[in-house]
Amino acid sequence: MPENPADPYEHTPTTMVFDIFTETSNDLIGLLAHRSRTAAAPADREAWWQRVLAVRDDRRSVNPHDRQALLEHISAWRSETETLRAVR
Repeated sequence: MPENPADPYEHTPTTMVFDIFTETSNDLIGLLAHRSRTAAAPADREAWWQRVLAVRDDRRSVNPHDRQALLEHISAWRSETETLRAVR
């Protein structure tokens, strides 16, 4: 168990945390894009697509050296991904 529960990657270099951040966002974006492509209603397709763009914009706005921001996004995006997968 990590000594600091806020940083489950406390012994991981920030560059690797950034890689985890990127992969986590890619997982979420892929899931959201799939939901957009397969939505029956045009309004739903657009809503899912707007979320794709929002995640992409969030990813671009985070300073890759701001470890705390990276960790917060990883946590939030994993939670969102898990929620979406649970609600098929």
